[in-house]
Amino acid sequence: MNSRQEQLKAIDRLLTIMEELREQCPWDRKQTFQSLRHLTIEETYELGDAILDNDLNEIKKELGDLLLHIVFYAKIGSETKDFDIADVANEICEKLIYRHPHIYSDVVVDNEEDVKRNWENLKLKEGKKSVLEGVPQSLPAVVKASRIQDKVAGVGFDWEEPNQVFEKLEEELGELRHEIRMQNQERIEAEFGDVLFSMVNYARFLNVNPEDALERTNKKFIKRFQYLEKKAKEVNKELKDMTLGEMDVFWEEAKKL
Repeated sequence: MNSRQEQLKAIDRLLTIMEELREQCPWDRKQTFQSLRHLTIEETYELGDAILDNDLNEIKKELGDLLLHIVFYAKIGSETKDFDIADVANEICEKLIYRHPHIYSDVVVDNEEDVKRNWENLKLKEGKKSVLEGVPQSLPAVVKASRIQDKVAGVGFDWEEPNQVFEKLEEELGELRHEIRMQNQERIEAEFGDVLFSMVNYARFLNVNPEDALERTNKKFIKRFQYLEKKAKEVNKELKDMTLGEMDVFWEEAKKL
């Protein structure tokens, strides 16, 4: 691994390259906060994919892409004299010190839950009117539900036992079944949403990240279905012309692989 001096030298090199690109490259010179935003979101998802695949080399590359974006934003901020990379780094340093009084002060904690409760309480003291203010509106729904539940649990609004959450899930499923029988589409959607929200909540008690779990299932399904497509092509058949029984043979093969 690189020494601290080598790490700092690498960051300084990146800052120098960013300055050169901003001055000399037509594309880099043209970029703004707004034009970079969608690219940053894309890079974040690519990092997420690499993490799910546990591809350490790809994780390293995607972290580099995200680091470039952070340096890029800081460079733009320095040009308007609003902030620079030092301001960005010092801001997060001060926040971390303030929100970890059990490390940098005399507060005593017993476990991770104490840390999370302190974190949310300190945020409220900073002037936030709600513990949910920090949940971005544009988050995907499953991720947002997970963050909402994490945050309210951090201030004590939570179930006491996992079985209580499962019972709530069963209750919501019963309500969904009722609305399906009544054929009330609006109520079906509402109850379906409640079921999903309860599933996300139960995942927390199982120490499962629901977004990661669903994405892994997506990836698994894609691989199996693409195997099915490949095998169908090998026997010169179109999927639309195959019976479910024929497709299921290849599907079971894919599961074994």
